Amino acid sequence: MLPQHVAPANRVQDLLDQIRVEFETQGSRAAGEYDQQREAITRQQVQEQEMMRERVVNLERTHVTMKDEYEKKLTELERELTMLRSGQAHGPPPSHASGPAPSIGHGPRDLFGQIMAGGGAQGQSSLAPPPQEPPQPQGLPAHLTQNSGLSTGPQPPQHQPYTGYQGQGVNGRHNLYPLNPPTFVQSSEYLSDALFQGYGPQPPPIANSPGPGGKGRGRGPPSTSTPQQSQPMPYPGSPRGHGPTPPPAHHQRQVQPPPPQPYNQFPHVGNELTKLNVDDLPNHLKTMGDDWFAIHNPAIRRQLDVRLLHSIQHTSVVCCVRFSHDGRHVATGCNRLAQIFEVETGRRVAMLEDENGDTEGDLYIRSVCFSPDGTLLATGAEDKCIRLWNIQQGTIIAKMTGHEQDIYSLDFARSGRLIASGSGDKTVQLWTVPEGSHFRTLHIDEGVTTVALSPDASLVAAGALDRSVRIWEVDSGRSIDTLGGPGPDPPGHDSAPAGHGDSVYSVAFSPSGNELVSGSLDRTIKLWSIDPNHKPNTARCLRTFEGHSDFVLSVALSPHGDWVLSGSKDRGVVFWDPRNGTAVLHLQGHRNSVISVALSPGAPLFATGSGDSKARIWAYEPYRGQQ
Repeated sequence: MLPQHVAPANRVQDLLDQIRVEFETQGSRAAGEYDQQREAITRQQVQEQEMMRERVVNLERTHVTMKDEYEKKLTELERELTMLRSGQAHGPPPSHASGPAPSIGHGPRDLFGQIMAGGGAQGQSSLAPPPQEPPQPQGLPAHLTQNSGLSTGPQPPQHQPYTGYQGQGVNGRHNLYPLNPPTFVQSSEYLSDALFQGYGPQPPPIANSPGPGGKGRGRGPPSTSTPQQSQPMPYPGSPRGHGPTPPPAHHQRQVQPPPPQPYNQFPHVGNELTKLNVDDLPNHLKTMGDDWFAIHNPAIRRQLDVRLLHSIQHTSVVCCVRFSHDGRHVATGCNRLAQIFEVETGRRVAMLEDENGDTEGDLYIRSVCFSPDGTLLATGAEDKCIRLWNIQQGTIIAKMTGHEQDIYSLDFARSGRLIASGSGDKTVQLWTVPEGSHFRTLHIDEGVTTVALSPDASLVAAGALDRSVRIWEVDSGRSIDTLGGPGPDPPGHDSAPAGHGDSVYSVAFSPSGNELVSGSLDRTIKLWSIDPNHKPNTARCLRTFEGHSDFVLSVALSPHGDWVLSGSKDRGVVFWDPRNGTAVLHLQGHRNSVISVALSPGAPLFATGSGDSKARIWAYEPYRGQQ
């Protein structure tokens, strides 16, 4: 009986084995077919992506071509317009009306927030050229076609003295003006025999009415609370073209270039060099770039050459520029970002952004400054916080909080142990580094727009909305002087002529620490003397620099005090001779307000930041050409 039961069991097992083999065969076949289908689908998707990528590239090329054609057509139209108007008398370019200036303080009106706005709130003027202004008849559209090939990834800065772009002078120092001081040749009555503290004769006074004052500032929620990028306008006084077409070769020997005009044949414009038509100037009195130009004062012998090294495009308004102490790097501040660039190449070496901060709305970096050894960068922003960054690691090592309003200005002491900050909350605060501990608070009557520490860090100066410049001792907090302001001077104070007629936006100490330069919305710059022994109420105004046609937003001094540099809402940058207050050179290098200027401590270089979303690095050197 047993063998009869065994046979069926073996048969069932065989059937199961056959089923399993068939299942595995079917599974393998299905898997193979699935793999083939998946590969086919993948290849199809890759091909579609390649086609889409090619279409995008073609669209980009078409866009660039159309943009170039548009720019060329715009240039042609502007030149035609200039030719149509060529019969009219050449006059100064239209100046921007400077209405009541926006100021710091909570509320809808915004000081730096409206720097780049096309129009101020509630009828207030902005610090940008108004968009409704008609194009200038001599406009030259600026289209930068060069990309600056930036790369990310922080690299440690080198601290060897930067020797690039050097201009040697007497005894190895940067002597950026001729050995003989400039001579005014229009009239001998302008020359003065008085010499004051090593500075030369003063130039003739230039009529210039001070701008109106303004109050109130706020970081309001709408667009007025942060810098806005207005429509770029053509450069005032820019050339109509590149000159007439040269004659054929066989006629060229008969055509002689006109001799340079003598100095006294040019109209007397004082320091207001933009009143000169650049087309009417001989080559030795102008410098022309692709989208910029410089006018040299015809009343004096030409002293400087200037050239553009790098133009760095940003994604928003450039609020500030600052060189490292060795001159190898320049830092910029814009919306949410502080960036560091290599001066020699223009390459970006660091991009600093606080990813843990408030992500809603704009957050402009108003001020940046390097530590003396170049390893740290301090940034001040609209969120009332000072951040201290390790540049190499790209990390925040300290956050300094205590201000109640936006922070507009920072300065690092040369000792590397102290930072000064100024805010719209009417205070100057001092902080220790690297701990980030609060050291001292200095109070002022109105919002603080700018701060500066003296070279030995014994004094701190601040400019404010009340038209004053205040100076304190750092160690004691004792008030040394108040220069200008709404009220009368303190008893016994010798500050004639009076202080600024409008809010002070920028201050800077001279290399010796015995002078201070201030720039104001009254369109002027003032040079002040400071007692080296810190005797109270002894500072006095040495001279006033007049020539800008709009608000002065930033000032700086060269490493040896040879030059004063200023940037303005009139989109110009001016080199001034501090010995006599003469405007030596007027540079039109941006299509919007020049918000920030900085001079390199290590080489004859300077940087500019503007509402046209560009930071530019320039070189200057003594002029050695034909006079």
